[in-house]
Amino acid sequence: MTNITLLEAVTQALAYELAHDENVLVFGEDVGLNGGVFRATDGLQKRFGANRVMDTPLAESMIAGLAIGMAAQGLKPVAEFQFMGFSYPALDNILNHAARLRNRTRGRLQCPAVFRMPFGGGIHAPEHHSESTEALYAHIPGLQVVIPSSPARAYGLLLAAIRSPDPVIFLEPKRIYRLVKQDVPDNGVALPLEKAFVLREGSDLTLISWGASMHETQQAAEVLAEEGISAEIIDIASIKPLDTETILCSLNKTGRCVIVHEAAKSGGVGAEIAAQIGEKALFSLLAPIQRVTGYDSTMPYFKLEHSYIPSVARIVHAAKSTVGFS
Repeated sequence: MTNITLLEAVTQALAYELAHDENVLVFGEDVGLNGGVFRATDGLQKRFGANRVMDTPLAESMIAGLAIGMAAQGLKPVAEFQFMGFSYPALDNILNHAARLRNRTRGRLQCPAVFRMPFGGGIHAPEHHSESTEALYAHIPGLQVVIPSSPARAYGLLLAAIRSPDPVIFLEPKRIYRLVKQDVPDNGVALPLEKAFVLREGSDLTLISWGASMHETQQAAEVLAEEGISAEIIDIASIKPLDTETILCSLNKTGRCVIVHEAAKSGGVGAEIAAQIGEKALFSLLAPIQRVTGYDSTMPYFKLEHSYIPSVARIVHAAKSTVGFS
């Protein structure tokens, strides 16, 4: 076992698959010689060679198209965009081709491609470097959208994403790249892509989140526990497909729910989760569902970004409001 960060877990998973599957290729902007803008691919080109870990031009549409072509011919490309906000030029290829390839060819071709993107705010970067638009990708049939929130889940979910026969959008919460460390055995064991994780058992309400916001959500649960409120915590992990079974099981027990995400509120994944609960567990609810989210505005510059990102105080306030509802 190694005590590693989320960022190092990504590197470890990439190295494992490169070593064990000759069809795996890693490429993107500065991923080779420089080891990536956040050093997620540090040392991989030196270890596996420039024909398997490749630098590309700053051309996201080309990167996506290259990945789709490779995947259609049996390779397993892992393509990186430096930031999620840079991925929009690639939407045509990802939405119209990667997501539709299996359906378009009636199963004759597959697209086992992974599109890695650091995402979210909190690192004092400009707006296009701080996007949280996971709902955009989750809306598209044919795409899987995965967001790890810890080193262990980053390792296991990235292995599963690379091994998936269908395209995966793998969003890495850069705010917590180096925040925590875990012992993560480099054993090649993947985690299921379609499952949420119950991180804490509770009885009074359910806190649902994913990515970097799991950090504040877990802190909020500790504050609530000190005040006698028992919060269950669910890490969604897989935005698409969504594990509604785990969510509904928790809601049937607690009857109350607070959903936390950094993305803008309108049209966010939290709204989809709330809709699923309303459709399938309405009579289990003891209080209205609350959402603690970013605002319906562009992520502000660094002096204000922490006012935008959901805080522990905002989560605790929403939880207390939910528990106190009668």
